[in-house]
Amino acid sequence: MITLKEALQLSKDELNKFTNNLKTKIDENKELNAYIDVKYVGEGIPIAIKDNIQVKDWSVTSASKILQGYIAPYNATVINKLLDAGLSPFGRTNMDEFAMGSTTETSYYGKTLNPINPEHVPGGSSGGSAAAVGAGLAIAALGSDTGGSIRQPAAYCGIVGMKPTYGRVSRYGLGAYASSLDQIGPMTQNVEDAAILYDIISGSDEKDSTNAMMDDKVVPNLNAARKLTIAVLPQYIENASDAIKEAYAKAIQALKSQGHTIVEKEMMDAKYDISAYYITATAEATTNLGRYDGVRYGNKVEGKNLEETYFKTRSEGFGDEVKRRILLGNFVLSSGYYEAYYVKAQKTRHIIKDEYAKIFQDVDLILSPVAPTVAPKFGELSSPMQMYLSDIYTISVNLAGLPALSLPIMKNSDGIPVGLQFIAKAYDEQTLFDGSLSLENAVAYKA
Repeated sequence: MITLKEALQLSKDELNKFTNNLKTKIDENKELNAYIDVKYVGEGIPIAIKDNIQVKDWSVTSASKILQGYIAPYNATVINKLLDAGLSPFGRTNMDEFAMGSTTETSYYGKTLNPINPEHVPGGSSGGSAAAVGAGLAIAALGSDTGGSIRQPAAYCGIVGMKPTYGRVSRYGLGAYASSLDQIGPMTQNVEDAAILYDIISGSDEKDSTNAMMDDKVVPNLNAARKLTIAVLPQYIENASDAIKEAYAKAIQALKSQGHTIVEKEMMDAKYDISAYYITATAEATTNLGRYDGVRYGNKVEGKNLEETYFKTRSEGFGDEVKRRILLGNFVLSSGYYEAYYVKAQKTRHIIKDEYAKIFQDVDLILSPVAPTVAPKFGELSSPMQMYLSDIYTISVNLAGLPALSLPIMKNSDGIPVGLQFIAKAYDEQTLFDGSLSLENAVAYKA
């Protein structure tokens, strides 16, 4: 598969030939279920789009039954930015329903397979985007990251996934899960491509009230030779699998070989991150999903009266995981529990943000695992709690609004990719990409 950087150099005829070949390759690999639908807007470089990002005149469903039949009336801001740069939306990729999941098994369209080994999950919720890039069925893709939903599937599928600082990429046109956590980001074959795609989709947007209104670019100043001070977290990774620990040690040695300074730091037990995240995310999801009632959007199941119509529509339209999170969100926001749960979660969120700020007083980047294990096999995560715990290393980044990038480091003894992530201070994407490019060069991962 050609890289995004290479695709930008293709002539119109070469691009048309490539796109036709790509469509054929996707048809030949339908069993992966990476794409829900293949469509092509314009004549630009084809970019796969997660099924919760609005593309005008496309069906956009967030992989849910309740949104079957909904057609987007406008483009998300990131789609307009792609088109302005000569890139084009190319197909909707599968995902966990309303981005709620870590394996892409909650999708109304069925599960996506990991292209490295189909017995393993591709991760989630952006599993379709990760699988498409990992299988060579996309040059690059857009995903969304609420608690690791770009970085974790990227790590599982052996590709690069980047979550921008909150506010650096417009959320206008993104199907909302948790509004204070969601960010759109690039999923690519390498770090440089991620930087190129990030520069294209980031920037100011008056349609998004949470936008940072910043337009600086990272690609012109990419510098893998910069010498950085990088924090490692020995205590933080104690509960990770042996493969993760091995990759962590390999990455540390690779960074030292590049001349970076390594310092040890500590962070509080990640169990507090899990609690704060799931209380915050489900509370916001409950509010955001209240609009899906069968009256304004998508499917409608008629009842004897309005209340019964709401009940039937939402009961039949939402999957089990979405219902579970709506129930939890309503619980933590209900009278008598709001102070005990939601308010405490926000206080914990503030502590997490302060903890990161303290570490970044001394370092440029933090090296962290993405997940406690490599991609599990289908069926290994037998309970919702096990699925939630697979996000233990990614969710604090969203709670703090920081940028992070996942990249593959090695493969385990079974040939399954092992990824790690760099975390940077807010709005310091330049350092994030510089350090990531240096590590990528040093480990020389082979797909």
